[in-house]
Parts: sequence; C-alpha cells; structure tokens
Amino acid sequence: MLSYIFRRLILIVPTLVGIMCINFFLVQFVPGGPIEQIISDLEKNSSFLDSIGGGSQEVKTSDGLESYKGSVGLPKDFIDELEAQFGFDKPLWERFFSMMYDYITFDFGDSYFRSISVIELIIEKMPVSISLGLWTTLLAYMISIPLGIRKALLDGSSFDNWTSTLIIIGYSIPGFLFAIFLLVLFAGGSYLQLFPIRGLVSSNFENMSFFGQIKDYFWHIALPVIASTVSAFATLTLLTKNSFLDEIKKQYVITARSKGLSDQRVLYGHVFRNAMLIIIAGFPGLFISVFFGSSLIIETIFSLDGLGRLGFEAAVSRDYPVVFGTLYIFGLLGLLVGLLSDLMYVWVDPRIDFEKRQS
Repeated sequence: MLSYIFRRLILIVPTLVGIMCINFFLVQFVPGGPIEQIISDLEKNSSFLDSIGGGSQEVKTSDGLESYKGSVGLPKDFIDELEAQFGFDKPLWERFFSMMYDYITFDFGDSYFRSISVIELIIEKMPVSISLGLWTTLLAYMISIPLGIRKALLDGSSFDNWTSTLIIIGYSIPGFLFAIFLLVLFAGGSYLQLFPIRGLVSSNFENMSFFGQIKDYFWHIALPVIASTVSAFATLTLLTKNSFLDEIKKQYVITARSKGLSDQRVLYGHVFRNAMLIIIAGFPGLFISVFFGSSLIIETIFSLDGLGRLGFEAAVSRDYPVVFGTLYIFGLLGLLVGLLSDLMYVWVDPRIDFEKRQS
C-alpha cells in the first residue's frame, strides 16, 4: 500500500503542472489583461494623464488661436514600466516556469489590485467556504443515509414513492432559486424575518459570550447551508438506497437470513459495511464539490465573502496571482482528496487492495 501511495503522490506533480500549463496558456488568449485594465482606469482619470504628459494637449494654430490636439493616451515609456513591473516584458515560457518555481515553494506573491498577499487573501475568505462545505456535507449525510436505508427497506411502498417524489422535486429546483425562496420567505421581511440576510456573523460578534457566538454563527449560516444541501441531499439519498438494494439482493444476505439471523443483524452486521463503502469513501469528494462548486451563487445571494466570490472577482479583474494561486492550491487539494478517497475505501473495506489491482 505504501508503494501505491508513493506512486500516486509522484503522479500529482506532472498532473498539477499540466493543469497549470493548460490554464496559463489559455488565459494568454483572453483579451483585456491586467495591463489593459490599469490603462483603461488611468485613461479615465484626466488629471493623472496630464501629470505624466498624456491626456488632451493644447496647441497654437497658424492664426494664433488655441485649440486641442485631442487625447494622446499614456506615454509608451509609462506602459513599458507597467509591463516590467508585472513581468509582462518576459517571454511566456519564462513567466510560466518562474511562476511554477515560486508555487512549488508556496510563494504565491501579492494580488495585483489589493494590498495583500494571495495566501492571506485565501485565509481571510476560507471560513465562509469551509462553513458552507463542511456543514452542507454533514447535513446531507445525516439526512440521506437514514432516509436512503429506509427507502431501500420499504422499496415500492407508499413511503418510498412519496419521498422519491419530494427528492426529485428538490433535485430539479436550481440551488440559487431555492436560496432566493428561503431568503424571501425567512429573511426578506415580506413574510418572516427569522434569519439575517448577510454575513457569516453579526457586527458585534467579538463582544458576545462563547455560546452567544456559537448561536450567532449558526443563525447566520442556517439558510445558506440549507440551500446548498438540497442537490447533494437528493443525489446522496438515491445513491444510498440503490447501494443498499444492490447488497440486499446478494446471495450472502439470503444465506444469513436462512441461518436464522434477524433482519437488524443482517442489515447492520453484514449489509451496512458493504453498502456504505461507496458512500463513506465519497465523503471527501462531496465536501470538495460543495466547497468549490456551488459556493459562488450561494455566497452572492447571501452576501457572504468567500472563495467563490474571490475567484470570480479575480477572473473579472484579471488578477492573475489570485487566479493562478487559487487554481494551484485547489488543484493540489483536489488531487490529494482523490488519494484520500482511495485510502478511505481501504479503511472501510480492507479487502480492497489498489496495489494488487495495478500489478
């Protein structure tokens, strides 16, 4: 098993380099880079243009009258200085390898448009995304596993039918639409004003007692987590049901029942471990998908300042250090989570041996 883990860790390096390489060179074809963004902002400021020799220039005509030559834009020397400052005066390949060398040492530099390092910026936004990802995943598992088992045991019954209808309806409703519904119904003021409409905590959070802080935190995170749970809960419930149905129909279950074992003993002593294999092992992947996938819309609707909004704003403003820094960190995290999922398979069922499969 150690050799398998070692090979997977080694494969992370070329995979991550490939991810960064593809995205780096694709971004070069996107118009409106950071230099263009800065130039556009500066050209709107006529006083700044005048101070560096740009802007509209006044000239004398042959008859002695004054007129305007028009905007001459930013001086080329100034633009060259900007390109040198941001490193855009170097060839693409040199910029890429320089970036990767810094990233290997976990030096992600500073944001182009914020006076803060990329690492500090990510750490600042991390609590919101971790809160959404962690509590959404835990809530989805707490609901889906008991419900999925119950549906499998009562397959074809009225309970199974009406719960399946509710699950399909919940799955078909877009997450952002359900989030707006919750916001209007419970925090919009038109109906009920039970929850706050923005932020992860209240403005006076630091002055609260310990239990008051816990209550305030869950009060703020309740609606975003419920909105994020809908799609994950629906998928996981059906996965649990199908997994248990598949195991219940196998020969070892029939044999166990023929030996006189009770249904509870058969279910939790034999079926549960095998059926839960794919569900438990998928926990890291589900957490990462919630952590990265649905955070942008949920964060925007509930005015939460997390990693989803950070990535979106960085992409719009062409803040390359933030874009590539977060891509590198999240790509590395995703690859490590893939390895962790395999290890969880082995932990749940020791009979699985990935090393023998590869050999």
